[in-house]
Amino acid sequence: MLVHYRSSLACVALLGLVACGFARAQSPDSGGVSPIPSERVSAEAHARGYAGPATCARCHVAQYDAYRGSGHPKKLRPPEEARAAGLPLPEGYRWDDISYVIGGHRWKARYLDAKGFIITSTGPSHARPGANQYNLQTGQWVDYHPGETKPYDCGRCHTTGYSPDGHQGDLPGIIGTWAFPGITCEACHGPGAAHAKAPSRSNILTDRSPEACGQCHVRGDADSIPASGGFIRHHEQYNELLAGAHAGKVGCTTCHDPHKRADLSIRTGCASCHGQQARDYEGSAKHAAGVTCVDCHMPPAGKSAVSSGKYVGDVKTHIFRVSTGPGDVMFSEDGRLATGKLTVDFACLRCHADRDMDWARSRARGIHTLGK
Repeated sequence: MLVHYRSSLACVALLGLVACGFARAQSPDSGGVSPIPSERVSAEAHARGYAGPATCARCHVAQYDAYRGSGHPKKLRPPEEARAAGLPLPEGYRWDDISYVIGGHRWKARYLDAKGFIITSTGPSHARPGANQYNLQTGQWVDYHPGETKPYDCGRCHTTGYSPDGHQGDLPGIIGTWAFPGITCEACHGPGAAHAKAPSRSNILTDRSPEACGQCHVRGDADSIPASGGFIRHHEQYNELLAGAHAGKVGCTTCHDPHKRADLSIRTGCASCHGQQARDYEGSAKHAAGVTCVDCHMPPAGKSAVSSGKYVGDVKTHIFRVSTGPGDVMFSEDGRLATGKLTVDFACLRCHADRDMDWARSRARGIHTLGK
């Protein structure tokens, strides 16, 4: 008997298990399903106490379904899974030339060659530097470190059970080894074989602290926010949380179900904590126009792959509080760090492009009750 699943582009769970384009055969060793390639448990992983996501799915079907639909398991995946998801190949390459694909969920995809190095040259004979990163939003190939020799050293945040020692699969371009490519259940909950054998709260890790998420959602020193090109870099939500108004008050899991993809993971709205502001805002001009809290307090001030305007990146900021002081700026003078302030250019001028900072500051102070 076979159980079939839709493409991972839709990431729709059928019959409780999402296989991202693969058919799963019945297997008594994994509770009825055979793991897809990225979830197979190697002998080394088994010896380290890992059970694998298919084992977790025996009891935690809903969480597994949500996890498969998120970007976490797609941080790094075997080529057969990326191919099943419909990702394209860089020019001049075949799928047999690819050892792993980095990302490809919502923002971008990069590729590792047969030796584990990040592909940086494409075209006939791989002689053309660049055109090696595929941006999903635009469908364009862009340059990423064109022509450089680029080892893959991102395993700490892109894999499960990472060790900086050795080379995964004996591929010289890969720095380190792992139990599973991508962020699986056991990346956050720890090795789960003992728990699967005798389920108990005492033998599985459940860490809801911001620091747990901050192990990966961070870049550089957590007390600073890296920036470049007029945007916050990548997915540095932990850096932003520490700098913003929510630091020490709420954690990531207060708002998010960590098993789900970000835009589907919200478990509580802004009004649950900010009741007075919500009451003030109801019936205002902006509320009537359909402007939501996150439109202004979580504008896309970060950039992972593309920007579609001076103040429009592709990752929402987690600084939250809008700063209206006349001397407030979003970035340091050299543009390499964010100041920890969310300024009105990103909060207001990305929509009101014909206005200036002084106008935005004057309007922002009374925005919750404007028009009432």
